[in-house]
Amino acid sequence: MNSEVCQLKELEVEHFEIREVLRCILHTILFHRALGLVRPKDVDLELFEITYVQCGDVELDRKIDDKIDQFIDRVEKHPNKKNQICLSFYEVKNKQATWFTNKVERLYWEQWYINLNVAQHPKGHFGKSHHSKVVVDRGDTAADERSARRAALEASLRDVLFQIIRFVNEKKDHVPPIPNLEGVSFPYEITISSSSDSAFGMDMFKRMLQTGHPTMLS
Repeated sequence: MNSEVCQLKELEVEHFEIREVLRCILHTILFHRALGLVRPKDVDLELFEITYVQCGDVELDRKIDDKIDQFIDRVEKHPNKKNQICLSFYEVKNKQATWFTNKVERLYWEQWYINLNVAQHPKGHFGKSHHSKVVVDRGDTAADERSARRAALEASLRDVLFQIIRFVNEKKDHVPPIPNLEGVSFPYEITISSSSDSAFGMDMFKRMLQTGHPTMLS
């Protein structure tokens, strides 16, 4: 099966920006790969002048937030590293049964790599550590620096959203037929890694060959 990979532009973020940024990107990808059983919902970001669309599915929202929680936990345990989320879509194929098991094979047809470089503010601007202060009293210069950084991140996030739209508009031949399954999306999985995980690329390759029970958005 032809598998397409999209490496999204790396974003420089602070800890308190992670959740909004990842929600925006993950929901945008999933909306563009929805199966039609959706109730589109516009969402305005609180930190940026950006509006994106969700599928309007409560269970999907919960699963995405759970993964983001895991990502944030990993960032806090492994600071000063670039971090990555991979959202993979796959088909489900039943393999020939053996004496002991009836396996399900995952055939990956699309993978999205979301790359974040998180600044050294492990607890965000609400943390107790002195390292977690986002704003320090340095006068107008500090305010200008933060305003410029926020504007740069907003522009980069917009670039990522346009990158997603261009990809889904240009890459269509690899998308499989719509499965006869309930839910708002194709089968998917989300994996998390950091720059210290030298085996991450190999793990993703092995996943192409692995079998197991699929995770569904439903």
